Amino acid sequence: MALQFHFTPADTPRGDEENPHAKASTEVGDTIAALREAFGGAVLNEVVYAGEHTVYVKAERILDVCRHLKNVLGFTYLVDLGGVDRFTEEERFEVYYNLVNVDRRQRIRLKVRVEEGAATVPSLTSVFKAADWNERECFDMLGITFEGHEDLRRMYMPEDFAYYPQRKEFPLLGIPGSLPLPPQTPDGQLTMDPFAAAHGHKPVRSYEEPRQSE
Repeated sequence: MALQFHFTPADTPRGDEENPHAKASTEVGDTIAALREAFGGAVLNEVVYAGEHTVYVKAERILDVCRHLKNVLGFTYLVDLGGVDRFTEEERFEVYYNLVNVDRRQRIRLKVRVEEGAATVPSLTSVFKAADWNERECFDMLGITFEGHEDLRRMYMPEDFAYYPQRKEFPLLGIPGSLPLPPQTPDGQLTMDPFAAAHGHKPVRSYEEPRQSE
């Protein structure tokens, strides 16, 4: 469901600075070279920031790339997977993956980008079982679909919830009426706005809340 955008000023991007905390574990030039040799144009770009490497991959090849990283290059541990709303006209959504080669003590970050109207990425659950709940959370919060996931249900929000709370246009205090909550009193009605005072209304007083003089 489309929501109104509220724009705020953006900070000026900072240039790449030397990172005194950078570790040798993030120096994975040989791994990136191996990926380029194996997948050619599917490896789109490599960015180094603060001593850490990020590899951009075509979304439709991310499953193949991660399978190669695990089975051939030894990156057997999927540490993290999540999504980002870049709030851009093109390639609005980004999914990132952090993988670790435990034996070599190396880590690599992969990213894919997808369009708002085609926010679908192959699921990694056939390669990393740990991707299961991470992908469900990303779907729940951002609406990104993971093709091939066998149980892609919402984790936090009700199945019939019409919005995705981590999209940039979603209000910080939610949308009144979109998620009815239990009543504040035993015989009261459902709470349609949990932040009534913030929206200019007088909140219903809980029966457990001590009485105060007006």
